[in-house]
Amino acid sequence: MSPDRQSGFTLIELMVAIAVVAILLAIGLPSFQQSLRSSRVVTSANEVLASLSLARTEAIRGLGRAGVCPSADGTTCAANADWSGGWIVWREDRVGGALVKSTVRYVQAKGKMAISGPADADGISFNTQGRTETGAQQFGLKPDSTDTPVRCVLVSGTGQARIIQGVCP
Repeated sequence: MSPDRQSGFTLIELMVAIAVVAILLAIGLPSFQQSLRSSRVVTSANEVLASLSLARTEAIRGLGRAGVCPSADGTTCAANADWSGGWIVWREDRVGGALVKSTVRYVQAKGKMAISGPADADGISFNTQGRTETGAQQFGLKPDSTDTPVRCVLVSGTGQARIIQGVCP
């Protein structure tokens, strides 16, 4: 190699390298998107479970009821029971002898997720013993674009919540 010659890639070598990278991306991208959808569903299911646990804990340690309800603005329960917009964890506090709902936590739902929950606008509430006041409830979670992967969060009448893989029974 002569000292005045420059080293580097030729145009053909660069085109072959770009073609190889494009083929690898075309093969790997669909499975990566499925992984992202699955991760989004699992994260949302865990957020619902954490919110239910927080509400139950607030009810047990507080002076009144606590619960989880759908909310779009993060301050009040939504009248249309649309869980895909987000939800709040609330508790009842005594203010001047009256019970007032106060927001403990607001969770904004992940994009591209379909979340179905109790149809009641008040969502699900727990009494001071940690039991649900409305009996057993369930939340269904799935990506907007497809039916899979699906998770179901089941809440028993005793207030215990768990996640199962698959469609709600």
